[in-house]
Amino acid sequence: MRSRRSRQRPSSEPSREQPELAWRKMDLHIHTPASADYQQSQVTFIDILRRAEEVGLDILAFTDHNSVRGFARMWREIEDLELLEALGRISPKEAELLAEYRRLLNRILLLPGFEFTATFGFHILAIFPPESSIRKLEQTLLALNILEEKLDQGTSEVGATTEVREAYELMHEAGAIVIPAHVNSTHGVAMQGFPFGGQTKIAYTQSEHIHALEATDLESGSSRSTARFFNGSKTEYPRRMHVIQGSDAHRLLRESERSKDLGVGDRVTEVALPTLSFEALRAVFEGNDFSVVRPFAGSEGKLAQALSAREQGATESQAFHASLGKSRRKTNTLFKDVVSFANGEGGTIYVGMDANAGGAVTGVPRAKVMAEQVREDLARFIAPAPVATVEVLSAHDHDLLTVTVASGPDKPYAIADGEIFIREGGETLVANRDQIVELVRRSLQPASGALPEPAAPQGEPHATPQAAPQTESLAVLAERTQSDEVPLPRSGFEVLGAVERDGTTHYTLLDLRERKLLEDVTTESARRLESYAIRQSQAGTPERAAVKWEGPFGVIRRRKGRNGNVRFDLAYQHNGDLRVFYNVAAGSLGKEWRTAVQALSPSGGGGNGNGNGNGNGNGASAGR
Repeated sequence: MRSRRSRQRPSSEPSREQPELAWRKMDLHIHTPASADYQQSQVTFIDILRRAEEVGLDILAFTDHNSVRGFARMWREIEDLELLEALGRISPKEAELLAEYRRLLNRILLLPGFEFTATFGFHILAIFPPESSIRKLEQTLLALNILEEKLDQGTSEVGATTEVREAYELMHEAGAIVIPAHVNSTHGVAMQGFPFGGQTKIAYTQSEHIHALEATDLESGSSRSTARFFNGSKTEYPRRMHVIQGSDAHRLLRESERSKDLGVGDRVTEVALPTLSFEALRAVFEGNDFSVVRPFAGSEGKLAQALSAREQGATESQAFHASLGKSRRKTNTLFKDVVSFANGEGGTIYVGMDANAGGAVTGVPRAKVMAEQVREDLARFIAPAPVATVEVLSAHDHDLLTVTVASGPDKPYAIADGEIFIREGGETLVANRDQIVELVRRSLQPASGALPEPAAPQGEPHATPQAAPQTESLAVLAERTQSDEVPLPRSGFEVLGAVERDGTTHYTLLDLRERKLLEDVTTESARRLESYAIRQSQAGTPERAAVKWEGPFGVIRRRKGRNGNVRFDLAYQHNGDLRVFYNVAAGSLGKEWRTAVQALSPSGGGGNGNGNGNGNGNGASAGR
């Protein structure tokens, strides 16, 4: 083993033309006995590494309080053993310990770091590349105003140090992955229960110098969870954040099931990586693919996730196939779905069960063999090769395949014969010329979670009679449309206004799934679901009496597409305004909407009796 200053991890990844993803388990928040508040002083570094292996961790970070003394002590021990080995003076017991260190450090990516205490007591994780020197990390701590005499104390009580935003910048410049720790809890920058917030809270959680947020409620299904709060849907928090979880272990093992003091690997995040490296991990956090980070769940948990996903049915980010198909051909619909997800925002495909929540789980025979064939065929039939991972999941005495597809960096993706597919709602469709041009255009632009700036005036706009006049700036529209007072559906579109320029009507839409404004959409450039919303809005705002109401929630019409997916046109009464949401997928309805729709139609239908899709006369084929 070479010294930590020059050590390179040997690659355990086979060389493939296809950049195959693999799910890795990581715990980026681990303390050692070098932290003053560690609860088990007799624990050794080899104990921590062995425990990490026992729970299946692939990535581990030592993050003692304002110190790297633990990481330094471990490497000093290893280097002393290596010196004894080189001199021929190593004992059998010492040789066994050195061999165990080598085995574990070739199995686990161990990253150095620290948990910094900023002013007002906020905690921030800084995670560094494995080859970083102790001197560099300590220089970073000194730059953050940790006193030299405090460097080896491992305490969170360090007095006045550095303001949070300045600390982010210093850590980022030093090459660290910067993650505010347990943001929703004590010492967290989300400042729950703190006497001030507002712009400070926004700055602390939206800084361009942070890579992710750590939370303790990542597995929560609550609408108030940290991940949902920072999902980019709020005007004042436009940057969607990667949210992870870590154990914050101050002991080796959890004392009891009820204990809040977790052990190594008791709260774990999974991340899909093409290689097991610091660089690949940082690339995930710096990217906008949110399908490749998830809370870890065992096989039972993953099955529960799959069955829960099926309750939503086919959506823009998930698809279902009852079987894999008998032929390994490019016409297989599975590959078309993969292409559509790679051209979009990524997604997951479940093979071995259909999209009906009550349907049987048929499974995939010889699933392990089939999984390997799918991996080969993705590279064989799709160009460029998509970034995807294929897993086998046991369910109800059957094996399922799950194919997780990342949003591709090299759009457009196509089947080998050149066909390009996109995902719209729960369907995969052949892309038309304008959509292909749009894919290319978007791939050349850096992704941004922010809402667009107000458009500069272009001549004298004229409101289109059939559409709402655009009398507000886009900034005002953004604030109004994304107000927490209105329970927006999680898919579909709202037509906010229209102006006419040079004989062409330009519409402004709110994309309810992405929670972002779409400007300058015309009937020619609109995608299929956008086009439907525009056509419906051209018929005018529906009469309130024509809507079936349950409190402020209303159903205008219900439609069933060819694939069996149910979609709604919905209305909502708020402060005297009537807002209309078009093409909302049944699976994307929040609790309030779902309750209202079920009350209006116990079978889950709703609407005004026009279940055949005719609605106002022009909805018969909408959404198909």
